[in-house]
Amino acid sequence: MNIFIAGLSYSINDNDLKDLFSEYGEITSAKVIMDKATGRSKGYGFVELADDTSGQKAIDELNGAEYDGRTISVSEARPRTEGDRPRRSYDNNRSGGGNGGYRRREY
Repeated sequence: MNIFIAGLSYSINDNDLKDLFSEYGEITSAKVIMDKATGRSKGYGFVELADDTSGQKAIDELNGAEYDGRTISVSEARPRTEGDRPRRSYDNNRSGGGNGGYRRREY
């Protein structure tokens, strides 16, 4: 079972997540998501447990719990769909020119 954890302290790392969930069963992966530009945690992560029953127990017991001074939200991760991620558009300037969004006044 893949589990999503939100509200993590920015000091939490992959091993901390592994430690937190280890009492619930065999962990196949634990990953805190990092910002590529800054290298800093984004405050959420994923843990994958080998057994769905153990995963559900972890969700039930840890959702709303305090961890490292923050209240965390724990839920089953949903698969990402095509619409989840905003598409990057290079046509955002709808003013019709490269004037920083300002149109030339017509007199």
